[in-house]
Amino acid sequence: MRIGILGTGNVGRALAAGWSAAGHEVVLGSRRPEERTDLGFAVAALGEAATHAEVVVNATPGTASLDVLTTIGAAALDGKTLVDVGVGLSDDFTELFHPNSSLSEQIQAAFPGTMVVKTLCTMDASAMTDPGGLDGPSTVFLSGNNAAAKRTTATLLDDLGWPPASRLDIGDITTARGQEHFALLFMGIAGGLGTHTFNINVVRRTSVA
Repeated sequence: MRIGILGTGNVGRALAAGWSAAGHEVVLGSRRPEERTDLGFAVAALGEAATHAEVVVNATPGTASLDVLTTIGAAALDGKTLVDVGVGLSDDFTELFHPNSSLSEQIQAAFPGTMVVKTLCTMDASAMTDPGGLDGPSTVFLSGNNAAAKRTTATLLDDLGWPPASRLDIGDITTARGQEHFALLFMGIAGGLGTHTFNINVVRRTSVA
């Protein structure tokens, strides 16, 4: 699959490595591709990366993502699955940029011809791409309106090591705000643990006969 990852930070590079290892053709999108030639992956302008792709991944800072996508334009995104892993947090990590909504909802509203799926935003880049490296099973969430786009995203999650039992579809794109708003608790847990590499696991109650 041709994957265009918007953003060349830790998350973008980690996802590029994981999906490249699984055999996908990955291009990273950058505002200044001429300055990002040392990453070990193909790097192109943001619009070129999106146009090239069958699946677009938003790994840009959540505070800037909508502006980035608007610059790219609907024509490059129309009809495609857009996997959104962005979260908008203030520079000091104490306030949400979308307190009464979510980045994913705003992207979906701005680009109705694009199939947005929210996932992987409740953990750091290490856990995203190596869930088996954690000390036990954990959960990755999916939010989105389009079933086919969710199936495509689930396949890509499987390629990163997330088996079906770890994936939880929590509903339409409005549920993305729950994933994104977890960021504040994530920062609290990270402070308590002294590390950002962890994840949560949804544990059901054992059925009572």
